[in-house]
Amino acid sequence: MSDCCAPKKKSQYDLAVIGAGSAGFSAAIAAAEQGANVALIGHGTIGGTCVNVGCVPSKTMIRAAEALHGARVARRFPGIAGEARVTDWRQLVEAKNDLVATLRQKKYIDLLPEYNGVAYLEGAARLTENGVTVNGSNIVAGRIVIATGSSPAAPDIPGLTNVPWLTSTTALELTEQPRSLLVVGGGYIGCELAQMFARTGTQVTLVTRSRLLPEAEPEIAEALTRYLADEGITIRTGLAYSSIEQRDGRIALVVDVNGKLETITAEQVLMTTGRTPNTAGLGLTEAGVTLAAHGGVMVDDRMRTSKSGVYAAGDVTGRDQFVYMAAYGAKLAALNALNGNSLTYDNTAMPWVVFTDPQVAGVGLTEAEAKSRGYETKTSIAPLDQVPRALAARDTRGLIKLIADKQTDRLLGAQILAPEGADSIQTMVLAIKFGMTTQDLGATIFPYLTTVEGLKLAAQGFGRDVTKLSCCAG
Repeated sequence: MSDCCAPKKKSQYDLAVIGAGSAGFSAAIAAAEQGANVALIGHGTIGGTCVNVGCVPSKTMIRAAEALHGARVARRFPGIAGEARVTDWRQLVEAKNDLVATLRQKKYIDLLPEYNGVAYLEGAARLTENGVTVNGSNIVAGRIVIATGSSPAAPDIPGLTNVPWLTSTTALELTEQPRSLLVVGGGYIGCELAQMFARTGTQVTLVTRSRLLPEAEPEIAEALTRYLADEGITIRTGLAYSSIEQRDGRIALVVDVNGKLETITAEQVLMTTGRTPNTAGLGLTEAGVTLAAHGGVMVDDRMRTSKSGVYAAGDVTGRDQFVYMAAYGAKLAALNALNGNSLTYDNTAMPWVVFTDPQVAGVGLTEAEAKSRGYETKTSIAPLDQVPRALAARDTRGLIKLIADKQTDRLLGAQILAPEGADSIQTMVLAIKFGMTTQDLGATIFPYLTTVEGLKLAAQGFGRDVTKLSCCAG
């Protein structure tokens, strides 16, 4: 019998998914719903970053800190006074751990029996010529999706290897609250955790090489910097890090400020300077999978890697590092792997949120990005003191910025800084996704005394002075 007529060896699995976090589960569920036989390979705690050490634990601690702050600022309403403090840090952390364990059980472990086509395998995975090995055993699979996530990155600071430093993971595991904390890195994780620790009573210094939230609009970043400073956080921007060491039981960071060395000290130091894709030990380069300069797996718009039959999604690709984008990309990867690569990854209307208070949320292009792509732009900025909801709440911290194409009036991007900004940004997601113009948005009916109504006011601000409008007019 010739080779062309030989019976083909049937794959043990239609799809092998490496990684059992949000992306891995999304890929496995999508494939199982297609009738595929799936091997879901996990290594370490099931559930990945978001539920275990990321979104869930950080946001519940941030909410706790907001409750403390809310009581303390109640005096903004005449006739009201309030005070609050942490009475038992360990109990607060244990409650956070209980929430994590509950969601991990309900949203991951308990789901596995619901999908008969998914076999969960625990162990370290490595790509082979025709599949994957798990703990040395060969798993034959027709297609593979890599969804191994990312881990906190260590910055290049001389002396760091000799210093005990916290990550966003270990900081949330502290059973004793630090008296003082130095937060290195001004991205969203640094801003969120700096404010959370400060509100719970820790003396916080936040340092960064550039400015806070460098991807945000300058007006947004500058305002947030003021608000954090108003809460007692010491913020130092535009620094160069010279060295770090332990001195007399404290951490000492030496920084260069315009050629002059200064030392900043704290009881503990938290590094929030980015994340590194988890690719080590997978045998990717040996298998023919190309990695990008930042270490992530390179993929095209169909989530395909450089190796035929191998896909990747989520933080391991180094792009759009949000849990919902990881799940979205992984679902596309699984469906493309099984059905012929017809689906394309689209992040044009991708929302993002920073859970500081006030919250920062955005979608679409910034003003600088739009100009770099050749658009002739126009912008409108609505301070929150023009939004009735903020006036009623006696909290006018924040602003709304809209970016539009001057030629077509089509909305290109939006950013919101507001106490309820996270719940307002989805309106702009839909506006940008469906090509609305500023006139369309400004003519849309919004409910009164809501934060989202500020979007209507900002849209109307392109062509009129909204300070001269009565409530709900226009």
